[in-house]
Amino acid sequence: RVNLVMSGGASLQPGESLTVSCALSGRIADGYCLGWFRQTPGKEREGVASATISGGKIVYADSVKDRFTVSQADAENTVLLQMTRLTPEDTGMYYCAISRFILRQCVLDESEYNLWGQGTQVTVSS
Repeated sequence: RVNLVMSGGASLQPGESLTVSCALSGRIADGYCLGWFRQTPGKEREGVASATISGGKIVYADSVKDRFTVSQADAENTVLLQMTRLTPEDTGMYYCAISRFILRQCVLDESEYNLWGQGTQVTVSS
């Protein structure tokens, strides 16, 4: 069974940058999508980005496009979410997740994902 372990959450000021990571304990076929989601208390979980482990089929939410980037870490089976120009609206618990099936195109619908990391908190405030 594959497990996802997240790290990198922090408290920052607006305008700063942060990278959070998602490490997979096992291997999965490249066609599965690894999605990034965030949730703030009282709000529904929002998909922000998704791509295959190798970086294909990538999609970003409009709210983070041109600010967030999904990439592979040097460490094997570790994916990064690089976040720049952070605003208070980016505050939330961030999760990574693996899709149930190999998807033709990665999507931001959380119902398509069934294996979740434990989450890491990102707080942006002045």
